[in-house]
Amino acid sequence: MNAGRPAASDAAIEFEALADDAWLLRLGRAIDDGLNARVHALAARLRLQAPSWLRDVVPAYASLAVFFDPFAIDAADARAWLRAQCEHAYAAAPSPAARTIEIPVAYGGEFGPDLHDSAAELGVSPQVLIARHSERDYTVAMIGFAPGFPYLSGLDPELALPRLATPRTAVAAGSVAIGGAQTGIYPRPGPGGWRLLGRTPLRLFDAARDAPSLLQPGDRVRFRPIDALEFARLQAAP
Repeated sequence: MNAGRPAASDAAIEFEALADDAWLLRLGRAIDDGLNARVHALAARLRLQAPSWLRDVVPAYASLAVFFDPFAIDAADARAWLRAQCEHAYAAAPSPAARTIEIPVAYGGEFGPDLHDSAAELGVSPQVLIARHSERDYTVAMIGFAPGFPYLSGLDPELALPRLATPRTAVAAGSVAIGGAQTGIYPRPGPGGWRLLGRTPLRLFDAARDAPSLLQPGDRVRFRPIDALEFARLQAAP
């Protein structure tokens, strides 16, 4: 991935009508750290301006969904305002400092049933795979697929793994996995086809919390290997 500033020829932003009350701002069409940083910078700028008609800003890898109150502003006027803000997309965004959140993970065994096969496919030992997966700093590029599911950029390219040929019908909540060139965490039980390396006892999504999602786009994440005893202790903690 290229973390550098995009070339001027890449600066054009496409507008698509996402709904009667939403515009999709497409900044590019690639999974790229620099492009994703630009998405978050623009999101931060829009939140800072916060006109009364702005309802929500939802960043993805290379696009930004902007929801507005159609009774307070015409769609064309909202688009014109947004386009004006996009002219400042390269400006230093006054966004808050990114949070760094440590995620404890019990790797292998019942927690990560794909660890050994994944290590064998990569030509390394399970211990080396754990070390290389947990030594990296990741960025929450976007939240999607399921409430609270973080797509994390920053995976070592040499650890990229194809998804399972046959997805599982049930994946445990907290499962930490690799899917292609990304790593992520399943926040709730459900189906999934990513390679399961381990599991965290932390609850990534809780609708009863003030902030339901533990992780937010732009956060930094670092995994910390733990054993089964610490997993049980943390899982039992309030």
